[in-house]
Amino acid sequence: MAGQGGQGHTAVPWPAQQWSTAAERPALPVSALPEPVVDRLYALARASGDEPLSAFVYEPRRAARAAAELRAALPEWAEVCYAVKANAFPAVLGALAPAVDGFDVSSLGELRAVRAACPAPGAVRTIATGPGKTDRMLDELLRSGVESDVSFVSVESGLELRRVAGAAARAGRAVPVVVRVNPGGRRLDGALRMAGRATQFGVPEDALGDVLATARALPSVTPVGLHFHVVSNNLDAAGHAAYVRSCLELSARTARRHGIGLEVVDVGGGIGGTPFDLRHFGGLLAATAPPDGTRVVFEPGRRLVADCGWFAAEVTDVKEAGGTAFAVLGGGINHFMLPALLEVALDAVVLPVEEWPYDCPRPEVRDTALSLAGPLCTPEDILARGIRVPRLRAGDVVVFPLAGAYGWEFSVSGFLSRGVAVRTTTVP
Repeated sequence: MAGQGGQGHTAVPWPAQQWSTAAERPALPVSALPEPVVDRLYALARASGDEPLSAFVYEPRRAARAAAELRAALPEWAEVCYAVKANAFPAVLGALAPAVDGFDVSSLGELRAVRAACPAPGAVRTIATGPGKTDRMLDELLRSGVESDVSFVSVESGLELRRVAGAAARAGRAVPVVVRVNPGGRRLDGALRMAGRATQFGVPEDALGDVLATARALPSVTPVGLHFHVVSNNLDAAGHAAYVRSCLELSARTARRHGIGLEVVDVGGGIGGTPFDLRHFGGLLAATAPPDGTRVVFEPGRRLVADCGWFAAEVTDVKEAGGTAFAVLGGGINHFMLPALLEVALDAVVLPVEEWPYDCPRPEVRDTALSLAGPLCTPEDILARGIRVPRLRAGDVVVFPLAGAYGWEFSVSGFLSRGVAVRTTTVP
């Protein structure tokens, strides 16, 4: 199999600002891929047998470097808890463990993944956030013997507060809790907005008093602060710094008004990739002092792992319909759904594969802009449009960079029962 990778390519983390999803754009050269990724993909293609290749390949060290870059930019009073929802692959978690202050988990599966990757109790702190926590998750989170690794639990409602208190009582321990706030009148732009409007997340500001009063009255929980998470993939560094300051100010006022100690302000995630100016963001935060004794927790996800993964799918067919060329891939939104859901413009690389196993002409296109479609029985299964390729043939492999975040984890692999994509690292 032919093809040589280069030393790597720094693409613009999606949502890419310079392209619309309908704009024609050139395929990236093979040299845009790191050589270990190219080598691993060729090995996977050779081993795929009679099933078309559909795979995520990760370089976990890239995630660790991104975490170190973020930690270096943030003030000393900031803590970084990686949001496991972005990528829960064991090797990625293992690489991040020494580079972050903790892990943010939102399900029993994520909790177990973290504890499997970091088996020593208390070695890495865990925070629990997100709506719909189950009693089973809470019981396992708080079970005796691993108390030291649970930093706090974020509660999203009065009922969830009581359910956390029940799990704490069953575990025979007191649990620090923070209350997630859905703040009014604060807007940040990003790929997704979770607060500042009517959503299922958190407690409205005007209902905070009742929830905090309940928390003070329950013997098995201790209210220690507030939690905010309002946006995903914000690209405005100055706006995000102003948002953090507003979280600190609201938390300080609320703590004074309702008589709770302010030990934690969790400002959530949402720090985007390029062109988010991380150095400028850190400088703005350095001029902001949290209240004495208050930990400020960040929950980055995509920022740490987007650049550590690639999604690759074999071209199973090349065809034309209605004046548009299509390449049908072995994996589509069943394996890599979020870009299509958000109408994100993806970059793509064509990895040439010379072997052709069929006794018939090999379909191909040259110097053509085409759509890259998945294998599902729905016209929504389009990963990219307008990708101009010098040459693309059935049997080649198409590779999408910046697939390390919300790829495999966000897939709808049950549709058509085609199974899940392979996940691996550059080292077999």
